[in-house]
Amino acid sequence: MTGFFITFEGVEGVGKTTQAQKAFDLLDGKHPGKVIMTREPGGTSSGEAIRNIMLEAGNNGIDGMTEMLLVFAARRLHIRDVIEPSLKAGKIVLCDRFTDATFAYQGGGRGVDEKLIAQLQDMVQNTLRPDLTLLFDAPVETGLARIGERSKPDRLEAETISFFQRVRRSYLDLSQRYPERIRVIDAARGADEIADEIRTILRENGLC
Repeated sequence: MTGFFITFEGVEGVGKTTQAQKAFDLLDGKHPGKVIMTREPGGTSSGEAIRNIMLEAGNNGIDGMTEMLLVFAARRLHIRDVIEPSLKAGKIVLCDRFTDATFAYQGGGRGVDEKLIAQLQDMVQNTLRPDLTLLFDAPVETGLARIGERSKPDRLEAETISFFQRVRRSYLDLSQRYPERIRVIDAARGADEIADEIRTILRENGLC
């Protein structure tokens, strides 16, 4: 791999998607045509179909194990068709969520055994891991208040506060486990202040 792989993580409402777009605009200005932005679940036509199944509002009988398997099925296609070819072409890949989200949501939130997630990670990704992960962290209540101002919540957004608290704890545990990769961003601040911090981090990594 000759490119650079950046992932954006965090619970609902922390502003990671907005900041991912800002980072894309910044990097694309510095490296025209060499930056792509994608997301998970999704990133391919089949992956987006899987995303729709997972996030369909209402109780559709999908449990944590099923969620995990669906995510990794979409991820396999995403890596094969989008992420790996882009990295091999020397591009900077920005991805809204990746496998840390599986550990946090299906592992921490749903209680799926982390060993199973790790096994699938190795099977589906081989040695592929992000070069840099930006973890946007804020109190769960802050994020839920923000999404409450938007449209009708999807299946995951409608989860309980305790679910999102478990997800947040899992994310923070991952940041302590992989401090060389995961940078925790205080997402309770204003968008411009957060964007300035991200610009500094990207500069430290020689990207802008």
